[in-house]
Amino acid sequence: MWPCRRGGLVHSRTPMNIEEFREYCLSLPGSREATPFVRFSRAGQSVLVFYMGDKMFCYFDMDLFEACTVKCDPGRIEELRECYGAIGDPYNGNPRYWISVRFNDDVPDDQVKALVKNSYDLVAKGLSKKSRSDII
Repeated sequence: MWPCRRGGLVHSRTPMNIEEFREYCLSLPGSREATPFVRFSRAGQSVLVFYMGDKMFCYFDMDLFEACTVKCDPGRIEELRECYGAIGDPYNGNPRYWISVRFNDDVPDDQVKALVKNSYDLVAKGLSKKSRSDII
């Protein structure tokens, strides 16, 4: 169960920082980053994607850095949306399996990181044992 904060902004001591967030994502064992969509972007957006093996677990627009998109257990999505105003439809993802999380809103930074870790774990669980052992 996620702690519910619906109804008010949670002001962090400092706003979520793109470099600290990037370092957190890369600190997860076997994670790597890439910008696979640069050549397809009409608007010139630079989407930074974090992978576990060949599967994405988190991505965000580096130019705006307003939100990230993470994989989520379908059974938790509605609960998260009811608890947090900053949880919304994913950017360019299937809303049954992915959510977006706005930074510096009503989801505390530690909870954002927990959602990223949960996404990483869901992706890792979907890999074969051999793939996981080759990566980690």
